[in-house]
Amino acid sequence: MAPIPGSGLAKGLAVTLRTMTKKSVTAQYPDTQPDLPPRTRGVIGLFEENCTVCMLCARECPDWCIYIDSHKETVPAATPGGRERSRNVLDRFAIDFSLCMYCGICIEVCPFDALFWSPEFEYAETDIRELTHERDKLREWMWTVPAPPALDPGAEEPKEIAAARKTVEKLAAAQAAEAEPTEPTGPQGGES
Repeated sequence: MAPIPGSGLAKGLAVTLRTMTKKSVTAQYPDTQPDLPPRTRGVIGLFEENCTVCMLCARECPDWCIYIDSHKETVPAATPGGRERSRNVLDRFAIDFSLCMYCGICIEVCPFDALFWSPEFEYAETDIRELTHERDKLREWMWTVPAPPALDPGAEEPKEIAAARKTVEKLAAAQAAEAEPTEPTGPQGGES
């Protein structure tokens, strides 16, 4: 059986009319901010106080887009007769986001929790050279990092917290035992 001439056009117009009557689902981006998932990978924030300049993030980065400069500083002895210590002081921490592939390896290998994912994604630049962000800019993004999700109420308590709780309970029990007055148990003086 041969198709009726113009039936394809009628079907197409029917689809168009059905679509025209439905509500639009398009969000107008600049006016309406998107609802991002909680673990969105936007940009990397730096918590500079935790950075010990161990260079693990820069060494593990597959793109070599993290630039770190530091110098050694001598710290005087904390106690008399102690020895002076040296520590690394961060001079420059920069990430070139034109090279970064947002793999998150730098965040995972950081042993001191100095790097975090921020959901901030509006950092486009007109010049590619401006995509290298220094530590001041990375520190600003640190304050946009969301709080970690709440622990599962049915989950096992972390070992560190359980150990700390046991230590506190032992100290409290020892202090309570010391504070209790002792009562005499036997005859006193010359009683018989």
